[in-house]
This record gives sequence, C-alpha cells and structure tokens, in this order.
Amino acid sequence: MLDKVIINKLECFGKHGVFKEENVLGQKFVVSAEMLVSRSSNDDLATSVNYGEVSLFIDNIVRNKVFKLIETLAENIAEGILKNFNVHEVTVKVEKPWAPVGLPLKTVSVEITREWHTAYIALGSNLGDKQKYLDDAVQGLADTEDCIVEQVSDYLVTEPYGGVEQDVFLNGALKLRTLLTPEELLDRLHELEQAAHRERIVHWGPRTLDLDILLYDQMIIDTPVLHVPHIDMENRDFVLIPLTELAPYYRHPVLNKTISQLLKELQAK
Repeated sequence: MLDKVIINKLECFGKHGVFKEENVLGQKFVVSAEMLVSRSSNDDLATSVNYGEVSLFIDNIVRNKVFKLIETLAENIAEGILKNFNVHEVTVKVEKPWAPVGLPLKTVSVEITREWHTAYIALGSNLGDKQKYLDDAVQGLADTEDCIVEQVSDYLVTEPYGGVEQDVFLNGALKLRTLLTPEELLDRLHELEQAAHRERIVHWGPRTLDLDILLYDQMIIDTPVLHVPHIDMENRDFVLIPLTELAPYYRHPVLNKTISQLLKELQAK
C-alpha cells in the first residue's frame, strides 16, 4: 500500500539567495514535504518513514548548504529524501517569508514533485566477448548515479533480426529504478555503448553492445531520437522472452496487453 506522510511547514535557518547579504546573514525558510511511502500493513517503523529523521535531514540541507535559487534547494531536498528514505514520490515546497522584493508580501515559494521511475532496458551483443559486454553494461548502470538495477534476466542466444548476415546474438533485459528522465537515461545508455566501442555503421548490423529503453513507467514517447515503448517490440521474441521473465504482467501502454500475452501471441504465429 502507498501511504502519504506529510511534514508541514518545518522552520529552518539557511543562507540561500542571489544577494550577498542573504548568503552571509541568512534567514528563515519554511519547508513542507509530502511523501508517498510503500508500507506493509504491520506496525513496524522500518516499513514506513521516520518523519523525525526526515525533518532533521531537511534541516541539515537548509542549514549547511548554500544555493542562489530556492528551486535548487527544493531539488536537493527532494532528491535526498528519495535516495535516503523509503519514499516512492515526494512533493517539496520551500517558502521564503522575507524575500527581498521591495514590496509587501507574505511569502514566495517553489513546489516540485519528484519520484522514482521504473524502466526496462534491452541488452544485446553479437561481437567479441558477448557476455562480458552485457555484464559490463549491467554493472555500468548499477554504478550510475540515480539508478538502481533491481533485476536482470537470464541471457539467451538468438538469431539476428533484420536480415543482415551476422553472428548470433546474446540478449537479455533488466529492470531499472531511476531518477533520470527518459532522455537522460538514453544519453547514459549511449555512453555505455560508446565505452564498448559500439559502431553504428549498418542498420540492424553487428554490434558489441546494444542498449534500448523498452518501457518507462507507462509513458508514451515519440520524438526523433526516442520511442517508448520500443518500436516493434511485440514482434521480437528476443525482447519479449527476457522481459516476460522480469515483468509478465506489465501492460504495454499502447497495445494494452501484458508482456506475457504479447509473447504468447507472437509464439502462436
């Protein structure tokens, strides 16, 4: 179940602002945090979030860091809460009661919402030490800030797709929890491919490493550089077999069918 835990109007002292006096003298800030927590039904604090610890965490950031923008302050608080506590999603509001605008006002504020996202990534290689390339890609994502590899499928040997004469592939998939946007995640995948000396010479041709975003939450993305869900994945058994191992009941956001349903339909053709 998802519970909502709220810290309302925590008063903190900090030195944030664009003016030198603000960074030296400091002033009061008021922070609120609304957290979605995945909690079991028992009465164990370990399955929820300790709002006292979160309050001290917020106060430490406000008191000991210096930012020009309260937007940056809010971003640091939200990211820190997600990374350090059992929180799926957080909305942070930072209020600045004494903002120097030269006009009478009660407060200025900024409010942001951040959350963990679930992405499924396809892995493939058909050049060199294929398993090492896939293993290195998994480790590379595990080592990436704001990413947590939660599950990796078995690897399977598959025939090439697309009609280009080449060696067989080793394919797999992984489940990723991430704070990166889809575009940021795509950039990271390209970095890992480049580290494996991936060359994009022949379309559907041989490659040391191929990494694709298959699914990202239930988002539908169609841009010149990114398509999510991945185009034609419902016709690729080397995608559906490892993905079914990880998420058989995950529903394709366009086709409205589960991954296991898509695999059964493909295998029946």
